[in-house]
Amino acid sequence: MGIGLFAGAVAIGAACAAFGVPVEFVLFGLTLTGVALFHHRVLQVALTGLALITLYKLIFTGFKAGPGLAGFGAHMAHEWIILTNLLGLLLGFALLSNHFERSKVPEILPRFLADDWKGGFALLGIVFVLSSFLDNIAAALIGGTMARAVFRGKVHIGYLAAIVAASNAGGSGSVVGDTTTTMMWIDGVNPVVVLDAYVAAVVALAISGYIAARQQHAYAPIIKDEEGHHEVDWARLGIVAVILVSAILANVVANLKFPAVLDQFPVIGAAVWVAIFATASLRQPDWKLLPDAFKGSVFLLSLVTCASMMPVEKLPPASWQTTFSLGFISAVFDNIPLTALALKQGGYDWGMLAYAVGYGGSMIWFGSSAGVAISNMYPEAKSVGRWLRHGWHVALAYVIGFIVMLALVGWHPTDKRGRALMGEAPPVAGKVVPADS
Repeated sequence: MGIGLFAGAVAIGAACAAFGVPVEFVLFGLTLTGVALFHHRVLQVALTGLALITLYKLIFTGFKAGPGLAGFGAHMAHEWIILTNLLGLLLGFALLSNHFERSKVPEILPRFLADDWKGGFALLGIVFVLSSFLDNIAAALIGGTMARAVFRGKVHIGYLAAIVAASNAGGSGSVVGDTTTTMMWIDGVNPVVVLDAYVAAVVALAISGYIAARQQHAYAPIIKDEEGHHEVDWARLGIVAVILVSAILANVVANLKFPAVLDQFPVIGAAVWVAIFATASLRQPDWKLLPDAFKGSVFLLSLVTCASMMPVEKLPPASWQTTFSLGFISAVFDNIPLTALALKQGGYDWGMLAYAVGYGGSMIWFGSSAGVAISNMYPEAKSVGRWLRHGWHVALAYVIGFIVMLALVGWHPTDKRGRALMGEAPPVAGKVVPADS
C-alpha cells in the first residue's frame, strides 16, 4: 500500500512537473491538504508526507548537500539544531502555560471587566497581552475559558474567531508568543525586527475586537461572578518569568559572546529545560502534559522538516505582495511550513511576514493551532461556513492592518540579523544578496 501511495503521489507530481511545478511542492501541497481535511489524523498525515518527500528526494533529485543517504544525513546535520530547539521550546512552553493557568491569574482577571461590550473587548485585549509571552494556543484556551465563565457558556462564533485572532495577533510581534516567530528567532532573526508586526496587529485587534465584542454583547451580555476567593500563586507566576527570561538571556548571551555555539548546540531549548528543572522543587510541573505535547510537537516538526527540503529557489521572489498572499494561504494551510519556507528563501520583511502568517491563519478555524484548540473546546465552531459568516471581521481586520503597516512602516527586507538588504529590494529567488556593512 505504501509503494502504491508513493507511486500515485509521484505520478501526480510528474504531471504537475510537466507544467513547471516541482514534484516536491506537489507532495508538500498534498500533505498540507491532508492535514486540512483529516483533522483527527494530522500526525499520521504529516509523517506520511515527510516519508514520501524524503523517499522521492533520495531516489530522484538528491539534496542540496548531496545525493542519496549521505546527502540526507548532511541535510539533517544542518537542521537538527533548529528542530531540537523548537522541540525543547514547544514542550517547555506546554509546561509554562500550565504554570500560568494554575497561578490563578486567569480566574482573577474577569473581575476587572466592564459589564457591557467593553468588557468583551477588554477580554480580547487580555488574550492579546497573554499571547505576547505565552504560546498562542495557551492564550486562546485561557481566553476561551474566561469567555465561557463570564458569558455563562453562550459564546458567539464571531467572538470565538476574535479570541483566536487576538491570540495570533498578540503572538505575532513576540518571539516567545507564537511558534512561527519562535522559529524565526531560532533561525537567527533579530527579535527587534519582529516587533514591527505589532503595528498591524494592534489595528487588527481594534477592528475585529470591537465588532466581535458588539456581536457577543447582543448575543449574550457579560455576567461576572463576584463570589469565590482566588489567591494568586506568586511562585508559579515567578516560574513563568524565570523560564521566559532564561530563554531570552541564553539567546542574547550566545549571540553576543558565543555565536558559533548557536550553530552547534540547541542553546535556547536547553536553557528552557534547565529553568524548568531548577524550579521544579518550588512547584512541580504537570509532567502528564508532555505525551500529548510531544505528539503535537512531532507533527509540527514533521512539517518543518518537509519545508526544509523544498527547492525554494523556484518560489516567487519575496515581496510585500507575496507576504500579503501568504496571510490568506495560511488560513488554509498550516503557517508553520509556510514560515519555514520563507526562512529558507530569505529576503523578507520579517515583521510583516510574522503578522501575515500569524494573524492570517485566524480567518478559518483550522488555519492556526489556536483555532483548532478553540474549536476543540467549542465544537460548534468547526464549520468553515459559520466561521466565515460570523467571523468575517477577522479577514477585514487582516487586510486593513496589513495596509496600515505597509503605509506606516513600509516594506523593508532584511537579513536575519536585521541588516537592510542592498537597495531595500527583495532578492532574486534562490540568490543571496549581500547586506550593507
